[in-house]
Amino acid sequence: MLKVSHVYKYFDDQCVNNDISLDLKEGEIFGLLGPNGAGKTTLMRMLATVTTPDRGEILFKNESLGSKHVPFIGYMPEERGLYRKMSVVDQLLYFAELKGLSRAKAKENVKKWLHRLEIVHWADKKMEELSKGMAQKIQFISTILHEPQFLILDEPFSGFDPVNADMVKDLIIELKEAGTTILFSTHRMDNVEELCDRLAIIHEGRKVLDGSINEVRRNHFKYEYDLGFAAAVTIPETFNCRKLENVSPNTYRITLQKEDNYQDLLQWAYGTQQLKAFGEYLPTMHEIFVNKVSNK
Repeated sequence: MLKVSHVYKYFDDQCVNNDISLDLKEGEIFGLLGPNGAGKTTLMRMLATVTTPDRGEILFKNESLGSKHVPFIGYMPEERGLYRKMSVVDQLLYFAELKGLSRAKAKENVKKWLHRLEIVHWADKKMEELSKGMAQKIQFISTILHEPQFLILDEPFSGFDPVNADMVKDLIIELKEAGTTILFSTHRMDNVEELCDRLAIIHEGRKVLDGSINEVRRNHFKYEYDLGFAAAVTIPETFNCRKLENVSPNTYRITLQKEDNYQDLLQWAYGTQQLKAFGEYLPTMHEIFVNKVSNK
């Protein structure tokens, strides 16, 4: 669907995107992660055709990305762009027609999405009368009204309560299952693990990691194992152990050396006759993200 090849972007003499390459597959959710100032927004603006690379190439379905692809792209920036004095319905119709929909099709899609997000009764309200969460729903609808093939979502859950966040998550998954390719940027690593098929982390303008969620977590495995016991046990000093009090009083995380055999640990644990649970501990995306962007 989308291929980013060795892209550079400069502002004056500062390189904001430095040799970025990405490959987004059709019908997947791809997470674009990074700390503030990493260059994510600059890259997303190039993917949305707002700006262009200074070096490198971006291909949309094997064609050089350009203005002719705008009708196939939906972009929801973190900084919202709604007209406060316009009514909800007039605003959505305006955005839909800007994306090439006929008046009749625009009305049909606006009605459908207002119902889907349960805000049809707000259709005639002005934007300035809406709460932040309600305005966020309108921003989301305006992004998907024209049924884009490629969707860019920058912090899409900002301002939502848990109920509405779950509603929008379900819609994002529905869009993916219908074949939409989605680029998703957030600082909430739990949302990344829940929604993304693959991801990339950029830091100080450079890509420092990419891959599927499972690959990334597996590649950062530190030979840690979680063991739960029915009663208190004494952990041998040969194992590097810490107690996980927030899980249960008798749960431990044990770290082995790379060359150690986990079977020895499992054999000892069985021998206690108190073992209830045993499993690998894979780092969370939060832990991996912090490690990658902390210059460790």
